[in-house]
Amino acid sequence: MSKDDPRNELSRKDYEEALEAMQGKLTAMAGWARQCGARILVILEGRDTAGKTGAINAIAQKLNPRQVRTVALSAPTEREKTQWYFQRYVPHLPAGGEIVLFDRSWYNRAGVEKVMGFAKDAEVAAFLDAAPTFERMLVDDGMLLFKYWLTCDQEEQEKRLAERHDDPAKRWKISPIDVAARGKYRAYTEAREAMLKATHTKHAPWTVVDFNDQRRGRLTLVRDLLGRLPVEPVEETVPALPPLAEPPAKEHFGVIKPLPGYPEA
Repeated sequence: MSKDDPRNELSRKDYEEALEAMQGKLTAMAGWARQCGARILVILEGRDTAGKTGAINAIAQKLNPRQVRTVALSAPTEREKTQWYFQRYVPHLPAGGEIVLFDRSWYNRAGVEKVMGFAKDAEVAAFLDAAPTFERMLVDDGMLLFKYWLTCDQEEQEKRLAERHDDPAKRWKISPIDVAARGKYRAYTEAREAMLKATHTKHAPWTVVDFNDQRRGRLTLVRDLLGRLPVEPVEETVPALPPLAEPPAKEHFGVIKPLPGYPEA
């Protein structure tokens, strides 16, 4: 890449400075949501290694974990497979004042389930027909819904998979499904295009973000989210800290010794 290429990697220092400023605005936004009882749902979808988890961490890092929840459901159980498709996602939707971040969502049906053959064509078609209606119900009820698709080229995906494979601390991120999906890049592209065409609606539009450079991608996504939500600081009552009635107490405890056979610390 040339130095002038906008996809040139952003330095960690510049990235962290820009993100810190945005996280201050995210805190103000969260205060607004808590005060007015807004329900905010953010869906992040994309290929394997696209950067969904990193984007979620960028949003939630400085926010109150009691207010902000990340939902990353595992494969459905045998019982869940017999339910209405959207049923297992409904209990995770936000209540008043909450922000919920979906690391993948009901769109699994139009992506991995379709491409890997876990869902029949009729089931996928029924989902694509029902999803806009389901989301319309959420939006009409007052929920603030944001849908992001994180995109990256196959070359970049291969680079990230290799990095995970070579790093013992990241190998857990590679599943058998990820390995099988490597040869289906075009099939995933076709499935994504069909999904976007069917579910990109006025009431619940998709926003596609370039994540070939993950740092720039995170900043772009957070900036877009902030641009669509109030970020003005709200007045909040902070409990006062009166002086202690007694001098601070000291803890008294014994030192725990290592078990026999273990080296001393």
